[in-house]
Amino acid sequence: MKNLQDILYKVRIKEVYGSTDIDVNDIQIDSRNVKQGSVFIAIKGEKTDGHKFFDKVIEQGVVAIICEALPKKILDNITYVQVENTHEAVAYLANNFYNEPSKKFKLIGVTGTNGKTTVATVLYKLFTQLGYKCGLISTVQNMVGETVIPATHTTPDAISLNKLFKQMADENCTHVFMEVSSHAIHQHRITGVYFSGGIFTNITHDHLDYHKTFDEYIKVKKKFFDDLPASAFAIS
Repeated sequence: MKNLQDILYKVRIKEVYGSTDIDVNDIQIDSRNVKQGSVFIAIKGEKTDGHKFFDKVIEQGVVAIICEALPKKILDNITYVQVENTHEAVAYLANNFYNEPSKKFKLIGVTGTNGKTTVATVLYKLFTQLGYKCGLISTVQNMVGETVIPATHTTPDAISLNKLFKQMADENCTHVFMEVSSHAIHQHRITGVYFSGGIFTNITHDHLDYHKTFDEYIKVKKKFFDDLPASAFAIS
């Protein structure tokens, strides 16, 4: 259980209705998973908009709603937090909820158009052979030590990602190697994550259906390296 006020650290807040000094059991972006004591973050996705499910999550016992647009009717028993960007907000919320798990091991991010899976997997296997307990987050599969965890995206959503990081930290992983997609960078899935280093493989004219222009694609990739802490290394 966490305090809402504590997990809102670093979130860019516009308005708050209700108390943030409340206990929360979990955080969710999927309305189907909301239960008593949940915080629901309304994400505008490609296929649907979480802002459409306020009534549903209230019926399921949500205690707080994080949103970009407030509902017309504000209920006294629900805390509403209006933010600039819910994609960014959920990343900070997840990082805070799981106690900044990416700071508890050396996390290496691998980005580029091609070669991410190969580089991340080779590094995972190399460091494992050297005797370190490692984690892997890739398109093919995720690994916590020798335990396989099925992968759903190149880079998981922010909640799933930080939950996986916590599992790796709890299992005493010392090094984690992770694919970082341009979609994940643009959609703030890695916002708030602490990287010890970044590796750039290459860049080609793929993914322009999403990024629209090559310049925008380069800009997104560059942001990953711009956001690395001063102590991190970068290899290209």
